[in-house]
Amino acid sequence: MDQLNRRILQCLQTNARYSHAEIGRIVGISSPAVNERIKKMEDAGIIKGYRTEVSSFECGYQLRAIITVRAFMGKLKPFLEQVKSFPEVVNCYRITGNENIVMEVVLINQKHLEQFIDKLILYGETKTQIILSKVVDHHPITPQL
Repeated sequence: MDQLNRRILQCLQTNARYSHAEIGRIVGISSPAVNERIKKMEDAGIIKGYRTEVSSFECGYQLRAIITVRAFMGKLKPFLEQVKSFPEVVNCYRITGNENIVMEVVLINQKHLEQFIDKLILYGETKTQIILSKVVDHHPITPQL
């Protein structure tokens, strides 16, 4: 992974819809060279895919929260299987420390939050923090150059 590939990744992470010609102008190489480098990074698994980022707020999900779970004895493995089916979960991580799980969730309103927590308490003790705003939105793998 050289500096040029990092700059290409930075362009794609800023706007995955940039054309190869536009990326080439930004990083200083030809469009075919950009295409070749991107293809190699895809083949190597560095670029795992492309996606559409959707505004959960504009889709009616007015709440975003961080929820941690401290699983009851014997409930962690069943929870790890069940959490995959919860549509509210945007991100879920198994972590170290007092809690076993931290999740980022999107919810329609407070009632939806209450119902979601009711599902979770079957598996363990929860702590919930409502997200007010996003402070940092960058990709640490390709820092600003």
